[in-house]
Amino acid sequence: MVDYRELADLADRLFEASGDDDERLADVLDTLDGETRGALLASDFLNAYQVFYYHFRETPDELTKERLQLHAASDLARGIIVGEIDIYEVIFHREDGDPVLLLTDGEKVQAAFRGPGAYREMVRYLDEWF
Repeated sequence: MVDYRELADLADRLFEASGDDDERLADVLDTLDGETRGALLASDFLNAYQVFYYHFRETPDELTKERLQLHAASDLARGIIVGEIDIYEVIFHREDGDPVLLLTDGEKVQAAFRGPGAYREMVRYLDEWF
């Protein structure tokens, strides 16, 4: 298990090394061992946008990015609403360390996409149906 203080120090070093560059931060996260990276991706030290970028290597539209930046990565355990379309919500969360995007009407999941290609798959699905 990764020590909280060590994780905080590591996060500070990663931010210093990567500046405000999302791509550099993702590249540096790739170099960490799985346990440490997993702890950071589920912590309060990163925001949900940084986790989104790490998993998908894509920049979403500005509103989605801002919504994600307002949440800690730890909020992804519950899921974060990143978009609304008609009566549906798009929710981003992590499950067993994998990124998951859900399209739900609040009661039933209409579509679910998992893994590194989930963002592109969700965009393609929404383009076809809406």
